[in-house]
Amino acid sequence: MPTIKFFTLGCKVNQYDTQSIRERFLERGFSEVKDNEKADAYLINTCTVTSSADHKSRALIRSFIRENPKAEIIVTGCMVKYDRDLLLGIKGVSLIVSKSFFCEGVTDFQGHTRAFLKIQDGCDNFCSYCKVPLVRGRSRSRPLNTVIKEGEALAAKGFKEIVLTGICLGSYGKDIGKSTNLSKVITGLEKIKGLLRIRLSSIEAGDVTDKLIALMAKSKKLCPHLHIPIQSGDDEILKKMKRKYTRKFYLDLIRKIRKNVPAVSITTDCLLGFPQESEKNFHNTLTLVKKIVPLKTHIFPYSARKGTLAYKFEGENSQSLVQERCRRLKDVCAKAALSYKKSFLNKTVKVLIEGKVKQSSNLWQGYSDNYLRVFVDSKANLKNRIVSLKLKEIKGDFIIGRMV
Repeated sequence: MPTIKFFTLGCKVNQYDTQSIRERFLERGFSEVKDNEKADAYLINTCTVTSSADHKSRALIRSFIRENPKAEIIVTGCMVKYDRDLLLGIKGVSLIVSKSFFCEGVTDFQGHTRAFLKIQDGCDNFCSYCKVPLVRGRSRSRPLNTVIKEGEALAAKGFKEIVLTGICLGSYGKDIGKSTNLSKVITGLEKIKGLLRIRLSSIEAGDVTDKLIALMAKSKKLCPHLHIPIQSGDDEILKKMKRKYTRKFYLDLIRKIRKNVPAVSITTDCLLGFPQESEKNFHNTLTLVKKIVPLKTHIFPYSARKGTLAYKFEGENSQSLVQERCRRLKDVCAKAALSYKKSFLNKTVKVLIEGKVKQSSNLWQGYSDNYLRVFVDSKANLKNRIVSLKLKEIKGDFIIGRMV
């Protein structure tokens, strides 16, 4: 029986794509091996969102070639579209595959307590810094009935939480018709027996509609957690980025969401060091983050991507300045996260337990519906159970809970 090893770089969509590819290989007689074992074939699902992602993809390919020089090295993913020749130039690469972004779906999600369900691919926004629309194409939605059937199959496998994923999740249905949208997907999945949580991955500010907010406010299954990228808190930079909102729009949106869903957690992305970003521009990002109090913030230094509009922009900031701004923003984000977590101390939340912190301990970890990472000590087997925990103490990026 031939053996294979898989590795994924990048977003939840890539993780979903790898799972779909994995299932096709296993159906055809391959056996997946563990990380510490050599394989007959390696499949690397690449990411190209930043130059760092490109570097990591190439480094991973070379590491697998060193691990087994005789193995078949298969490369797929976002880096393949624009950098095929570069990848083929790596001695030892056997095959480059431009994957079909809507393959045959998934029936399982190996190694995860939460299952990802891709409902959409591609993006029509064409932000000036972003290479993703160039490699993923225009927005495309999966048929609603296909999405619901896949959700039913995953729930039947025992997954209590499904995370809806897409390159531009809020665009779902726009290519199908006015009657189909993200809210319809959610209401369809809510009817599935055994499925207790539905979580959204990243969604653009302009796609968080009043209907979606109202649905989150009344739903017993839709998690009160929204990942809404900021990128910049400055209108001048947002315009250059070709983002379709202003600072005021974003701030008003967060206030509206919190008014309707008080327990909601906001997580976000910030892109620092965009060409011509001044200290004043950066300061506006700092102050916006302070106002929205996000639970978690992914901070990315700007990376010029060939083929994008911003690639030709002048006035790129020095690497040292960008790193210094990243450190300053990181400090602000840490204080915001702590402030949000403190508001839940001595309150009871329901946590989906993912597994033990260490196999030898009785300490379990999981996430609340609003994405608080919680640890609890218990001798019982809590894996894949939703338990009620009273939050007692903040320790770094997690909170200690007690059974109630």
